[in-house]
Amino acid sequence: MSQKIKIAIDVSPTLDGNSTRGVGYYTQNLIDALQKEIKINPDYKNWSIDLIKNIYDLQAKSYNLIHYPYFDPFKLTLPQTKNIPTVVTVHDLIPRQFKSHFPVGIKGELKWFLQKHRLKKTSHIITVSQYSKTIIQKIIKLPGEKITPIYEAAGPNFKLIKDTQKIKEIKNKYSLPEKFVLFIGDINWNKNIPNLVKVCLKNKYPLVIVGSAATKKDVPDHPWTKDLLWLQSKTRKLQNSKSLILTGFVPDEDLPVIYNLATIYCQPSYAEGFGLPLVEAMQSGCPVAFSRDTCLPEIMDNCGVSFNPRSVSDISTALKKLWLNTNLRQKYQKCGLQRSKKFKWEETAKQTLLVYQSLFGYEK
Repeated sequence: MSQKIKIAIDVSPTLDGNSTRGVGYYTQNLIDALQKEIKINPDYKNWSIDLIKNIYDLQAKSYNLIHYPYFDPFKLTLPQTKNIPTVVTVHDLIPRQFKSHFPVGIKGELKWFLQKHRLKKTSHIITVSQYSKTIIQKIIKLPGEKITPIYEAAGPNFKLIKDTQKIKEIKNKYSLPEKFVLFIGDINWNKNIPNLVKVCLKNKYPLVIVGSAATKKDVPDHPWTKDLLWLQSKTRKLQNSKSLILTGFVPDEDLPVIYNLATIYCQPSYAEGFGLPLVEAMQSGCPVAFSRDTCLPEIMDNCGVSFNPRSVSDISTALKKLWLNTNLRQKYQKCGLQRSKKFKWEETAKQTLLVYQSLFGYEK
């Protein structure tokens, strides 16, 4: 078929504050994988992808489909496009799922009303786990066939690292202890960081928290920042103790080494849309302890030790199992390395292209 297919992808998440967060990471890796797939796959030889920095530029051009790889419930990120199939990636709706922990006021509720209305009118929603699909379906009230779960993946730089010099260099750079529990990510209510900190301090397991969120300056006192302020206060009281280390921002090239150095990666979350650090940890050969809430068991598939995130004693038991048992850590390292092979950006791109294809009756 000689029909030319032009796809537009909104790349604004890679140009703002989201560029160092999961949304920017997803957008950039998805675009790279899609571009590669349409170049090598003859089924898509007449396809092209344009990257749109300003969504309002779209009005001047003609496309077969537009993909918004980002959805914010409280910002008007979806323009009212007409006469063109639209795909939106909704990573999660955690602030709507747990409204009491994420109050937004009247303006926020109004923006949510508008965003929800526009989202319902889109041609198709992509999300990042089966669990997220269930929640989106429930909150937005859409038929299941309009939502497709497609997993994310970790980059190829996340792997077992044998370079002892590099490992020593990163260990010294961040003053990391011989053994430690690792957490990577934002500090929001759903991440459940206070319970993780309490367990690690009680058991005398050094805890390393990676990410710029934990070291933000001048954090306002707001319900959304409650756990972050708690963490920063706790860190100040410990006065540079090795028991709690906040590294701040870590460049991409250092992250895989930190996973390799960690004794355990722990994801204690009450809720996640996908849980990318779990895949990064497994791919890097780091044993994982994880919350059995929301999508995390789906991602892990029993390749780690799970726990009830609301129970400090249960978290403690899970961490102890891994901390004290070398054979168990090796077992889950092996299992995790195998499981992580299920997550590939190439597969993400292929499934995304099938979603596009289904929306304009394209025939190979």
